[in-house]
Amino acid sequence: MIVSLGDLVMDVRIVPQGPLEPDDDTPASITIGGGGQAANFCAWSAALGEPARLVTRVGDDDTGRRLVADLESRGVEVRAVWAAEPTGVIAVLVGLDGRRTMATQRGASVGLRPDDLREAWFRDATLLHVPAYSLFVEPIASATRAAITVVREAGGMLAIDLSSAAGLRAFGPARMAYVLARMKPEVLFATEAEAATLAVPLESLAQVPVLKLGAAGSVVFGHTIPAPEVSAIDPTGAGDAFAAAFCSAWLRGATPVESAERAVHAASRSVMLAGARPS
Repeated sequence: MIVSLGDLVMDVRIVPQGPLEPDDDTPASITIGGGGQAANFCAWSAALGEPARLVTRVGDDDTGRRLVADLESRGVEVRAVWAAEPTGVIAVLVGLDGRRTMATQRGASVGLRPDDLREAWFRDATLLHVPAYSLFVEPIASATRAAITVVREAGGMLAIDLSSAAGLRAFGPARMAYVLARMKPEVLFATEAEAATLAVPLESLAQVPVLKLGAAGSVVFGHTIPAPEVSAIDPTGAGDAFAAAFCSAWLRGATPVESAERAVHAASRSVMLAGARPS
């Protein structure tokens, strides 16, 4: 069982058809779907045939219930803590060059507390996937540490994704490096911007450091794995598809380089889809 702990939110994807006009209308394609790094990771893991469980805190509202039902329909086991706060929303603005800007309201998810958790949700985890979003703020950071303790006691492994360069800057790069050094993840995912912000060699913090290069592929132990050329539609969720495919392959006995090769191809397929989840 692969388990992830973190956000389940609504993604609002906005693709303007031209430059944004201040104080005026700009025609755009706007779509709504499920999002959140932990939830996306689980959706891609399930699509790859892995038993996947999401542990999350979500608003007890129509949006939250629809998001949970959608994930369950994709084969993900969802352990949801229902909250009075509204479900989170992320507005994803896709520029004319394909790059994204995200405005985030995390909503109920950040309120997950250690007392909300059940040990049974983590005892059977072969691997626990933790977005750094789940480490940046309290009380979800304390809940995440409690979950890691349970997984470690049961002999499970840990994969951490650094998630956000902006989040790392706000949290403190040196502070995050200290946290990672104590957690000793087996796998650590980072983009170039996140790795540069952390400013500590990834290989000093994890057994398997994985550098995600977007359209250029990835680097593992000095090996560059190029990505195939594709006609990208939407990069949202590509990093989550990458992480899910890497973890799936690695748990099934592939080497880190072989796992990265599969991850790069999964991410390349994902950018040809609109939205953050497999269709």
